Amino acid sequence: MKTSLRAWLFQPLPPPPAALRRGPLRPGAFDSRSRSARLTSLLGIALAVAFTVCFVTGLISHFIQHPPWWFGWPSRPVGLYRVTQGVHVATGLASVPLLGAKLWSVYPRLFAWPPVRDPVHAIERAGIAALVAAALFQLISGILNIAHWYEPMPFFFTAGHYWSAWLAIGALLAHIGVKLPIVRSALRHRTPERAPAGSISRRGLLGTVGAAAGIITLATAGQTVAPLAPIAVLAPRRPGTGPQHLPVNKTAGGAGVRDAIFAPGYRLTLTGPGRTRNLALADLAALPQHTVVLPISCVEGWSSTGTWTGVRLRDLVELAGVDPEDAEAFVESLETRGRYRATTVPPPHVRDPFTLIALRLGGEPLHPDHGYPARLIAPNRPGVLQTKWVGRITVRGMQ
Repeated sequence: MKTSLRAWLFQPLPPPPAALRRGPLRPGAFDSRSRSARLTSLLGIALAVAFTVCFVTGLISHFIQHPPWWFGWPSRPVGLYRVTQGVHVATGLASVPLLGAKLWSVYPRLFAWPPVRDPVHAIERAGIAALVAAALFQLISGILNIAHWYEPMPFFFTAGHYWSAWLAIGALLAHIGVKLPIVRSALRHRTPERAPAGSISRRGLLGTVGAAAGIITLATAGQTVAPLAPIAVLAPRRPGTGPQHLPVNKTAGGAGVRDAIFAPGYRLTLTGPGRTRNLALADLAALPQHTVVLPISCVEGWSSTGTWTGVRLRDLVELAGVDPEDAEAFVESLETRGRYRATTVPPPHVRDPFTLIALRLGGEPLHPDHGYPARLIAPNRPGVLQTKWVGRITVRGMQ
């Protein structure tokens, strides 16, 4: 019984009927001589490197925003996050032409007959399908996110992007394990190429794909690298664009806080163990003021540097009766809704003298869209965690 079942499972499928031997299933349907195992291998290596870098830097960003108990993120160097997230978005965008060329190079295999030779081949093809689906989802959802176009995504982008990244990297590792012998053989044995006149050579195709990835990178990196800003024609944000020369994602009007921030009775409520203080804007301005130069670094890849002035968070923590060397602060916005209306500032950032409750930007009072009357600004943190329109700070010691 087992022998007959095995024989049935591994029995070759018949050739497609004559009615199907047309279109992509007809013999010689794909006759491009630019395709080769070597070309596919080189594109696959480049794509694997880009996806791995993108995965690692994206994982860092996710853990900063949603830290597990074992994860810690330092406050210095102040611009580390702008580098990791800038690299994340840049490698993601550069992967677009790489993935397109890689799929083109293996496209004919989609129509190979038989579609499945045996159970092992079926598992391999299912893994490839999962890899392709996850890779396309990652790139498309990432592009939609940096464009702020969420209507096509009926799910929380961060969660969907995070979990599909694990699916993509797992399927990629499995795919590498299966194809590694083929890749090694293809790279070891270079086959002569005889491209027909008028067609692109394999080397030319690789050069074109590399140039496309480079152009996309240069045309978007200016949203992080200021000297490249003049040629950042594809960047969704540009340094220096926006109120007080800094970009804005969410405005005061969009957050529904304009009445609250301009209310005469505004107070910042500072709460510590057994002590609560309500500080008016004049009270905050009367405390020692400090000025720091820090970037705003967004998860979408853009960043821009500002000069911020305000009260050190560690001074407010001390005012609440807690040792700032070992404390955390829960900072809440006047915004009543939104996933990121509040954030926890961990001890490394609380004790860092560069972490401010800022009142001024570039020497002027904060623009409403930048968080007037007071906002959090801390070194080496995503912009989404730099809470604007601060209304309450709750402090607790870690002992």
